[in-house]
This record gives sequence, structure tokens and C-alpha cells, in this order.
Amino acid sequence: MTYLIASNILLWIAFLGVTMVMLGLMRQIGLLHERSSPMGAMITDHGPDIGDQAPEFDLPDYFGRPVHIGGASAEGRPTLLMFTAPTCPVCDKLFPIIKSIARAEKIGVVMISDGAAEEHARFLRNHDLGQIRYVVSAEIGMAFQVGKIPYGVLLDANGEIKAKGLTNTREHLESLLEADKTGFASLQQFMASRKKNAA
Repeated sequence: MTYLIASNILLWIAFLGVTMVMLGLMRQIGLLHERSSPMGAMITDHGPDIGDQAPEFDLPDYFGRPVHIGGASAEGRPTLLMFTAPTCPVCDKLFPIIKSIARAEKIGVVMISDGAAEEHARFLRNHDLGQIRYVVSAEIGMAFQVGKIPYGVLLDANGEIKAKGLTNTREHLESLLEADKTGFASLQQFMASRKKNAA
């Protein structure tokens, strides 16, 4: 009988110990979640800023059709400029996601690339563009001062830059499109706001 009572007491002590450890872990997970940053697109360029009018360009796409970049959209809808390269493996994997998001969000997409002609031909053989326009131009990348790819710039229907950043994943792309809804056009803007509120 004494052994039974002792074992019950030890079991209760062990149970209370495990409960305390669980509560401590839950608290730490909550703190970690609160401190962790969102995984949005990160701005890495020094080009035209969010809120600025995008530089305007009139040039032909890969197939010779005229394309207007910047200024008011003829369709009256936002435009996503995606800076890519035909040899970029991340861009290659991201392309179906770009098409899917463009359809779902009803936005125009212009892919802006640079490189050798045979690389563009290979890329376009492997991918059906659908409604996406494909422009080969180093000049546009220089105007936006894009240093890393894939890089997205979201313009509103009037050609104003609403959001921009490095877009390696679907989450990064979607963060550009969420800019108007959240009021934070970039990850840096969100973090600055959190620091200001914490002070």
C-alpha cells in the first residue's frame, strides 16, 4: 500500500513538472511568433520609390507588339513588372505561379528580361505566356535600378509604384499584391512601424 501511495505521488509530481514545461514552451512559442518578421518581398534596389510615378517606356515586346510601361494603364488595372532572366532557375519555377496570380488577381503582367537571344527563345519554348507580355530590355532594369532577380514592381492603374521587392516565392509575390490592403508596401516599412510602436 505504501508503494502505491508513493508511486501516485511521484506520478503527480511528474505530471505537474511536464505541465510546467509545456506552459513554458507555449509561452516561448508565442514570444517567438510575435517577434518573427513577416516573409514579404524585400526591397533591395535604390530606384524609384514607393509612391513615385514609374518611369515610362514605349517599346516592342519579344514578338514585336508595342508595350507601354508606366503611366495610366489602358485596361485600368494594376500591372506587375517582373524582372527576370531566362537562365534564372528561381524565375523558371516562379513563372507558373506568376501566371496563376495574374489570373486570380486580374492584373496585367510584363516580364522584363535581359540576356542572349537563344536563351529567350529556349525560355519561351518551355513556357506558354498566355496574356503575359515578355520584354527584352536592359534599359528598364537600369531605370528601376534592379540588382537582383526575380524582382517585382507593382504599379497601380495610374502608373504609381505601390510595392516592390525581391520575389523568390509565392509568398513574396502575394505580399506585393497585399500592399494596398495592409498599408505596408514593404517588409522594411512594416518593421519600421513595429519598432516605432514598440518605442
